[in-house]
Amino acid sequence: MQSELFDRSNLEIADQQQRFALQNSQMLRVSLGPDVLATKGAMVAFQGSVEFHHEKAGSMGKLLKKMVTSEDNPLMRVTGQGEVFFASRAGFVNLVQLTGDAISVNGRNLLAFDASLEWDIHRTKGAGMLAGGLFNTTVSGQGMVALHTIGKPVVLDCSQQPTYVDTQACVAWSANLTPSMVSSMKFKSMLRGGSGEAFQYAFSGPGFVVVQADEWEQTPSNSSGGPGGLIGDLLS
Repeated sequence: MQSELFDRSNLEIADQQQRFALQNSQMLRVSLGPDVLATKGAMVAFQGSVEFHHEKAGSMGKLLKKMVTSEDNPLMRVTGQGEVFFASRAGFVNLVQLTGDAISVNGRNLLAFDASLEWDIHRTKGAGMLAGGLFNTTVSGQGMVALHTIGKPVVLDCSQQPTYVDTQACVAWSANLTPSMVSSMKFKSMLRGGSGEAFQYAFSGPGFVVVQADEWEQTPSNSSGGPGGLIGDLLS
């Protein structure tokens, strides 16, 4: 049988040295040993003896946050021996090696990460009811994190000048940054329906922010206001 489908670039990569490796720009290949946490639904194939289990929140605090926020990013624990392939919406996969530091990630852009890493959910300061009560997942420690983006991303340096990013296009940022919420729209424009670009994250200081080439559609919980006010303050 002959076909361009069988070109070497489409064959499974043979490198067994890297635990997290790019099968191609839109698919992640993980060689199991230690467990991996991944977004439910992200597994597209596996080889070997592999099991998938629902990952509990781990604490009452995390459970409460997952219940009342739009950052309810259901995770599964992947265990066993073999290779697992992950992908989501043909998004571009990007690997981030954490070396004792942390990254804040939009849950919709999170693909998989080492189970040894710590994770928690945090509310963006100032992201109240009008901004949709925006939350991100912070991952920290020593290990690998895999993100996926709509199109190829750009990494912006926030230390040179103030940086503003649409909330639906923002993928991740260095956790040492504390973004605030700003609105670029006049009140009259908001009353008339606006342009859909009303709120942005504002970053300033030493650090980076990752921006994807398209915007996620707003979830119903975001469009209806989300958990602002007292509950949001308790989670911040």
